[in-house]
Amino acid sequence: MRRGPSEALLRGRRRAPARLWVAVAALVAGTIWLCSSSSLGLSRGTSYYRVQICNAVVAARIMNATLVLPELDANSFWRDESGFVGIYDVPHFMKTLKYDVRIVLSIPEVTTNGKTKKLKAHQIRPPRDAPVTWYTTTALENMKKYGAIYLTPFSHRLAEDIDDSELQRLRCRVNYHALRFKPHIMKTSSEIVNKLRSEGHFMSIHLRFEMDMLAFAGCFDIFTPKEQKILMKYRQENFAYKKLVPRERRIIGKCPLTPEEVGLILRAMGFDNTTRIFLASGELFGGKRFMKPFKAMFPRLENHSTVGPGKLEENTRGLAGSAVDYMVCLLSDIFMPTYDGPSNFANNLMGHRLYYGFRTTVTPNRKALAPIFIDRVEGRTAGFEERVRQVMFNSHFGGPHKCIHPESFYTNSWPECFCQVNAKSLADRCPPENINDVLESQFQSVEDMEELKAANQTDSASQTEETMI
Repeated sequence: MRRGPSEALLRGRRRAPARLWVAVAALVAGTIWLCSSSSLGLSRGTSYYRVQICNAVVAARIMNATLVLPELDANSFWRDESGFVGIYDVPHFMKTLKYDVRIVLSIPEVTTNGKTKKLKAHQIRPPRDAPVTWYTTTALENMKKYGAIYLTPFSHRLAEDIDDSELQRLRCRVNYHALRFKPHIMKTSSEIVNKLRSEGHFMSIHLRFEMDMLAFAGCFDIFTPKEQKILMKYRQENFAYKKLVPRERRIIGKCPLTPEEVGLILRAMGFDNTTRIFLASGELFGGKRFMKPFKAMFPRLENHSTVGPGKLEENTRGLAGSAVDYMVCLLSDIFMPTYDGPSNFANNLMGHRLYYGFRTTVTPNRKALAPIFIDRVEGRTAGFEERVRQVMFNSHFGGPHKCIHPESFYTNSWPECFCQVNAKSLADRCPPENINDVLESQFQSVEDMEELKAANQTDSASQTEETMI
């Protein structure tokens, strides 16, 4: 059996999860209602919504507003009406963030002239990557005018580059602490991970070889004429026109890796046919024809349907299936994304694994690998595996590195969201283990003082009335 650097990689890193300071939010005024609906585009999983929810909480914090529990427009793609409450642990979400923003389940009611009715939100369309100043001016002015605003769509409607370390840490607090899946999803994910681990270490791969991504990327040349027509039709119906030349796209690394290319990369890195792989993927375009060479190299392939418990299908329809895939990939010994372009699933997972102790992540450099694979297709195979190895081992493997554009904050929140045990600056120090108890005590003291103050004001008013009588 072949061994090499892959053996060390598969062991993974075992470091303690990073922790965050929890800041106290100011008093809340006004209501902000955010909907994560969006026009048709790339297929959306739970990670698609995580980013939007993080931004929604930060937007509410910026405006000092009450946040109505976000809506998830999952029905248009997933045919899933479960929404936020069907996927995420809502009580945990609200409890975790109660010191940051006020969150309510539905838009509040108001009483006018003795009549009670729901507050009607004024709809606004935020500009793409809106700066903080847009929320403190345009959005805030509308909220003060109407009492509530409804922001839709909310995909990429808050700039990632914010010059406020606490707002950036709040994003991480939402993403890595508050957004926890419902118990049945966590249980199913845990059962799958335990089953995979019972036979040793395992790797997870997000294989982004689906129709929507291939159509978006414009990589049609490896498909049959019939398949090319399907991809072109999908692109015309869902994406803006842009002239794309498949070979040029491949050369600059814009094409998703094929299943066979993924297998060749792993084999060049020293992984053998005993490697156990969990595959997170939608329906692969081209079907068995593209998966056959990958399975021949790595026969121990699993997915949440093949390795899950007996009644798994009842727990993994629609968004829940994506959530299970996310958790299994998060907990795997190694994670490998095959396309980290506009893929929130892969990007967010890389950031989550980095935050949870620099877990090993293998990220192929598609641009550097492209000429190697093109040479192989054209018959120039000399030194193929060595060339692949040189590219692949020139990587961070999930280790800390400075975030450089166009890398997303959600892919790499280091060092903003990472505390330091022996930090010189107070802002960088790690919080105590019982931080929630400390904050609870502080808030209880504040609430007691407010109640006492209110009681004193009531007594004073009563005394004034008695004097007037």
